Amino acid sequence: AFIMKIERMDRVKSNFSIKNLENLSGIKAHTLRIWEKRYNLLEPERTDTNIRRYSLDSLKKLLNVTLLYNHGFKISKIASLDLDEIPKLVRSIALKSNSEQVSINAFKLSMINFDYELFDTNYEEILQHNDFEYVFLQIFMPLMRELGILWQTGAISPSHEHFLTNLIKQKLHLQTESLQRNKSLFNENPTFVLFLPENEIHELGILYLNYLILSKGHRTIFLGQSLQISSLATLYSYDTKFNFVSYITVEPNKDDIMLYLEDFHKHILDHQESKLLLFGPQQIAIDTNKLPDQIELYRSVESFVSKYFPEKVFV
Repeated sequence: AFIMKIERMDRVKSNFSIKNLENLSGIKAHTLRIWEKRYNLLEPERTDTNIRRYSLDSLKKLLNVTLLYNHGFKISKIASLDLDEIPKLVRSIALKSNSEQVSINAFKLSMINFDYELFDTNYEEILQHNDFEYVFLQIFMPLMRELGILWQTGAISPSHEHFLTNLIKQKLHLQTESLQRNKSLFNENPTFVLFLPENEIHELGILYLNYLILSKGHRTIFLGQSLQISSLATLYSYDTKFNFVSYITVEPNKDDIMLYLEDFHKHILDHQESKLLLFGPQQIAIDTNKLPDQIELYRSVESFVSKYFPEKVFV
């Protein structure tokens, strides 16, 4: 708790431009100015050069207003509500709605407010009506893509992104542990080995794939982030056939990726029955004409599932 307080003081963005608000809310700056002038919804301060700057409280209010507006409330009606009525109405709508964007906005609100209770309440409510795969693929993944853009444009700080990312990881770990404890896994080869290449630390994708493979009843060995190729060779003392699974977001970079795959094939796959299954955006830099048969590329989870678990749902 003490570390979080320090981080809040030192790193949390406390004032925002109207462009930041546009990016976070999806409401055009022109519309925001109209709302501000006509309904007095926001009260910006102005710099010496007459540029609007908005507080964190203004941003929280706007996210609430946007959620109501996108859910069919007229802006005149929203403007007439008392300040304490707006967040109560938002919570009620966020918990009852099946709209992915409403849920995403509610999670954004929990992030801006560092409100893990709102995150948990929203998550549990969605999970009552949907399975975890839906929550992760239809809500968490689009949310993380939005956060990536918001972070790059300066609309949120790293502490916001880290707060939300770690809560999502927490849910993945809980789901994964539940599968490991409560299910008898198939004794089918090969075992799936999940890892990230050296210097690659973006592990949400690989964490989800680990959960998914376990949910289909198959054994996994999860090795996590930033692993050297040489470390994987020791697995052959355990078994002789593996499906290695990796998710490349940043590393290896586009200039080094073909060399990395050559090394992987030489030291891990050559003269073995194993495969390397690759996911992630960085695969766009791979020359498929030079790819060995033992290395497979997957642009989507669905294509992977249809090949390796075509009709298998573990109960």
